[in-house]
Amino acid sequence: MQDRTLRILAVSLCLAATGAPALALAQEDDEAKGPSMHQLATRPPVPSAHKDFSQFHFRPAGDRVVEQSDANRLLFWTPQGTPDGYAERRGNAIFYYDRTGKAVRVQELPVEEN
Repeated sequence: MQDRTLRILAVSLCLAATGAPALALAQEDDEAKGPSMHQLATRPPVPSAHKDFSQFHFRPAGDRVVEQSDANRLLFWTPQGTPDGYAERRGNAIFYYDRTGKAVRVQELPVEEN
């Protein structure tokens, strides 16, 4: 009977000893929590790309210009807040489109010799 009691006591001590570090780790993880994925998505740590749009010469009068650096494109918005078209660089030319998506102007860029 004493032998059985000692075994139970030894097994319960082993289980308690293995469970204690897990509880300590769980408490440490709660304290050192970083930002969630939702918080990272609202303010990405990657800087936004900046491009030189000085080659885009035509801009509709009175329109607000929004740069889309990743797409190499300028968006034109009317003062009332409706889209008025966009300009996009493709190869050695800049294409200007109206609000329906039709190309209305093509600006050829000078060929740079390397």
